Amino acid sequence: MSDPLDKKLPLDSWHRAKGARMVSFADYAMPIQYEGILAEHLWTRASAGLFDVSHMGQMELHGTDLDAALETVLPADLSLLKGGRLRYSLLLNDEGGIIDDLMVTRRGDHFYLVVNGATKHGDIAHLRHKLPVGIKLDHLEDHALLALQGPKAVDVLSRLAPGVEALSFMTGAAFQIDGARAWISRSGYTGEDGFEISILARDAETVAESIAAQAEVKPIGLGARDSMRLEAGLPLYGHDLDEETTPIEADLGFAISKRRREEGGFPGDERIQRELKHGPIRRRVGLAVLGRQPVREGAMVVDVDGDEVGKVTSGGFSPCLEAPIAMAYVPTASAEPGTDIRLASRGKIFEAKVVAMPFVPHRYHRKGAAK
Repeated sequence: MSDPLDKKLPLDSWHRAKGARMVSFADYAMPIQYEGILAEHLWTRASAGLFDVSHMGQMELHGTDLDAALETVLPADLSLLKGGRLRYSLLLNDEGGIIDDLMVTRRGDHFYLVVNGATKHGDIAHLRHKLPVGIKLDHLEDHALLALQGPKAVDVLSRLAPGVEALSFMTGAAFQIDGARAWISRSGYTGEDGFEISILARDAETVAESIAAQAEVKPIGLGARDSMRLEAGLPLYGHDLDEETTPIEADLGFAISKRRREEGGFPGDERIQRELKHGPIRRRVGLAVLGRQPVREGAMVVDVDGDEVGKVTSGGFSPCLEAPIAMAYVPTASAEPGTDIRLASRGKIFEAKVVAMPFVPHRYHRKGAAK
């Protein structure tokens, strides 16, 4: 249930009119489901689902020497980031722990960042404290963010914003939908092809209604968003990632650009370079859980003596695989696919096996791929 004190998203009334069940998430009242998580999950995998992710933090960074300034807090090589290109990156603390994961986009003379909703105010304070004087951070509080995901998303959006079909995965550009200005990127958090649409909050209902009116589209809640990102092997901040976890432990080493690995100069670089060279003590892995019962976040990974050696950070039943899956941190020696793993939860022991992620193949539209 949502808390009466929760903040309302621009589409709050729209969700309720569509029959959404609202819950409290990141201090907002948000839709967890409309028709049911299983049905919404499978619909999005087969057609197109519209998600409201307006709780996320959107911001712009302006100023001189922006690349160098932002590289003091991110481990990305921004010299390689061309206009209209997105990159997944990480905000790190001085010990190499993950403060947040985010998307950074070069948009002309400035950068556009999208950070997690539950951490956005802390992220903004951290950036304002750490970035050099003269860098201006604008929190786009008057914006909403929608995500249209699924194999038919491109068919839908190309009717409403002609030209979006030319975007490839991790690129974005400015468009109009029903006369509303929109920044649209070909990206998302489901493992499917799809788009994220940044618009002014005042235009959110008009744009959402236009998209939802298309036959291929249904509104989708947080529940299916979570089950889809788990199938896609994508970590969720506050669950699979936190300030005690490094990118190497989290299997996110790809976010540390080659030049930055060699030169350092970002928070926690010494520890991260050491883990890159020698390996971390533990790693995030995917688990196929035997049987039919899901093992949830917080379950222990145990050794043959029953002693805790790791922890499940996300878990649930995969609608596509029709089997329970999970993500967990395990000792590096046990991180190879095929390794047998024992889990303890609520007094019961579960057998699992390390498997490669994603659990369900990604279907991103990459440059040069067939349409």
